[in-house]
Amino acid sequence: MKVLANDGISQSGISMLEAAGHEVITENVPQNQLIEAINKEGYEVVIVRSATTIRKEVIDACPNLKMIGRGGVGMDNIDVEYARSIGRLVFNTPGASSQSVAELVMTQMFSLARTTYDANRQMPEHGSADFKGLKKKYGKGIELRGKTLGIIGIGRIGQSLASYALGCGMNVIAYDPFVEKVQVSVFVAGEEVKVNLNMVDMDTLLSSSDFISLHVPKQANGSAVIGTSEIAKMKDGVRLANAARGGVVDEDALIEALNSGKVAAAALDVFENEPAPRTDLLNHSHIATTPHVGAATQEAQDRIGEELATFIIDNA
Repeated sequence: MKVLANDGISQSGISMLEAAGHEVITENVPQNQLIEAINKEGYEVVIVRSATTIRKEVIDACPNLKMIGRGGVGMDNIDVEYARSIGRLVFNTPGASSQSVAELVMTQMFSLARTTYDANRQMPEHGSADFKGLKKKYGKGIELRGKTLGIIGIGRIGQSLASYALGCGMNVIAYDPFVEKVQVSVFVAGEEVKVNLNMVDMDTLLSSSDFISLHVPKQANGSAVIGTSEIAKMKDGVRLANAARGGVVDEDALIEALNSGKVAAAALDVFENEPAPRTDLLNHSHIATTPHVGAATQEAQDRIGEELATFIIDNA
């Protein structure tokens, strides 16, 4: 089969596919040229990440397209139900990047707790001239140990984050309308300890958490999970992290809450207007930003590529 990995695939995935006799093309095709390229080059499989969309018009216009793969968790950039209804195989890699995303969120929370993201911005420019001033400004951090982390969405990534946070001594609570009970593994000195998470309702999570992290898909109706009304129920000085999807946090409401001090700081790896996020978010002194790199580790990319390759090989 001829495979177009339009948003890339790891070398380990390419090697597996080629060893099985498949041809893999990784040269990116612009979205407006995708239909023409699929038909002209005879691609039977298209693999995407978050940049390329495979909507009904692409699916209908490409009758020889047999498989659509998404390297990652969410498949909101693919018309999954429609594709499957007409016999196309649609697949993703839901577990491959969980640990990497969870580790990024832990990084974000440590950074928010000590304001290192902003100190790193200011030190090169002002560190020599105003060292004592910056020390005073950034010397008011908090510890994670003993704080309450509220996780909204307790799937694979949320569970992985819970495991890390529990290992750091945080109190973890979670809300998920589709889950009643969750047990996670915490590894201590090579030993596995099973912990039952405290599942709570949304209002309890919002009012009880010192840190809140979202791990939910983009909502079908386009609405935000966290908006003005939800922020009003939070503790004063709460810290938020979003490494899920742009739009699940209302960006206008977040800016307002940061400016008022209701939210002490936020970390965003995803944005509503990717790949051109709002500059007021990027420049805000209380927002730590990264360019949608939650799953961008060597280990996760290898796992994603290998899972994609395995599915294609098994279903060719």
